[in-house]
Amino acid sequence: MSTRKKRKDRNHLIYQLTNTVTGEKYIGVTVVSGRAYLKSLRSRWIRHIYKAAVLLADYPISESIRKYGKESFDREILTLVRGKKNAFQKEAELINSIKPKLNTRMQKC
Repeated sequence: MSTRKKRKDRNHLIYQLTNTVTGEKYIGVTVVSGRAYLKSLRSRWIRHIYKAAVLLADYPISESIRKYGKESFDREILTLVRGKKNAFQKEAELINSIKPKLNTRMQKC
């Protein structure tokens, strides 16, 4: 039985979810399984839905999914990045430039 080290330079994709009703966006990152880019994005989307519907997560993206329904979202791959550190840096750059509303927690009064 061999114990292989996990690769640190795996591919990650940066994706965007867009609420087609409000136009609000969410940017995220997920690891890619092999070359299955769309499958990896779909799997991550399913986890977003689970957090919203089952765990009742208190995040803007979860609240938007609950309010408008999963059918109200478009999914799009923005870019592919090699390496976890590079992927999270690129995600942060995109969040800072695009300023997606569904990435930030709103202050509740």
